[in-house]
Amino acid sequence: MTTSIVIVIALVVVAIGVFAALARGKGGRQLQAPPSSRAVPGPPSQPPPKRTSERPAVPPRNERLPSTAPAPQGEARTGATARSPSTPAATEPTKPLTTPPGPSVPPSKRDVAGLRKGLAASRGGFVARLSALFQGKKEIDPAILEQVEEVMLTSDVGPKTTQAILARLRGSLERNELRDADAVWAALRAEASRILQIGGGAVRLSAKPTVVLMVGVNGVGKTTTIGKLATRYNAAGKTVMLAAGDTFRAAAVQQLEVWGKRVGSEVVRGKEGADPAAVAFDATNRAKENGIDLLFIDTAGRLHTKAPLMDEIKKVRKTIAKAMDGAPHETFLVLDATTGQNALQQAALFKDALDLTGIVLTKLDGTAKGGIVLGICDELGVPVRYVGLGERAEDLREFHADEFVEALFGKGEDEVAAA
Repeated sequence: MTTSIVIVIALVVVAIGVFAALARGKGGRQLQAPPSSRAVPGPPSQPPPKRTSERPAVPPRNERLPSTAPAPQGEARTGATARSPSTPAATEPTKPLTTPPGPSVPPSKRDVAGLRKGLAASRGGFVARLSALFQGKKEIDPAILEQVEEVMLTSDVGPKTTQAILARLRGSLERNELRDADAVWAALRAEASRILQIGGGAVRLSAKPTVVLMVGVNGVGKTTTIGKLATRYNAAGKTVMLAAGDTFRAAAVQQLEVWGKRVGSEVVRGKEGADPAAVAFDATNRAKENGIDLLFIDTAGRLHTKAPLMDEIKKVRKTIAKAMDGAPHETFLVLDATTGQNALQQAALFKDALDLTGIVLTKLDGTAKGGIVLGICDELGVPVRYVGLGERAEDLREFHADEFVEALFGKGEDEVAAA
């Protein structure tokens, strides 16, 4: 009995020991679990710092977007940045105008064939009549000069210029220098070149702003000429401002505003019937303040025979000079070529009243009497600066004596082939 009790007690003790050992082992594992659970998040927590340390590598890519370093390499980059979202859309139209590879209507472009086409009426009239006098003649009779004189006078060359040319031709005939028709024709071309080589070409940008005063009688095309010139220089990248100095004719102001909107140029205007001199003064000051390259000032048409009107244009000119020393830098007289000798009279009186720097001869494509160009340059000593040969802006061409003479007196490709 005693032995049995001892065995039971021993078994109980052993069982308790085993149970305690098992419980102790299970508890140990539970106590070790937290450290293992803390160790597991440790490694994943390390990559985030690595990702944050790698992020600074991204900004260099973004920094290349606003960088302006490549811009000086070429003006084409300027046009590209103008279209970026950070640039106002309003600046887009102006950028290409300041950086074109070349003007859309190059002022210095020589196009004799196009000029010859524009002078078709004069070539078929004045020049054709002269050419017919010498056609088929192997020897030149001095009496033929009388016929040459008639053709030149009826082609608005003018009596003074005609006589000067004929005197030179007679001298050459007497010296036996003009033995055939080709020699006489060459002599006529040489005389035309001599007369026309007194100047020409585009507006001279001598100041900023360069102020150009446009004058002339009614209906010669002053306002249209200003619009064409504005188109030309705007396309060449110049900033242009227009002044509506013809305050007595509402249609002239409206017409100039249409041109201004078309080329993107500001138009300075006054109230209807306002003092033209005041408008010119205000426009000159505004052009100076805004850093404009070219200011074209329109004026009312005036009869050259009316002294009060001519005095008024003198006042406009003096007022411009008060606003800016040396202005106006150019004073262009616009003449209608179809008016012939009347245009020559206009030019003489305007020259007496103003210091003209050039002539703009419009509608030259509409007359067969292109000899008026010779008369103007010879008798007045004022160079023709532009000639109008059509309605389009590009039909207003710079005048260059050599190409004009070639276009007027030279043979075209079709004529050379026919010969």
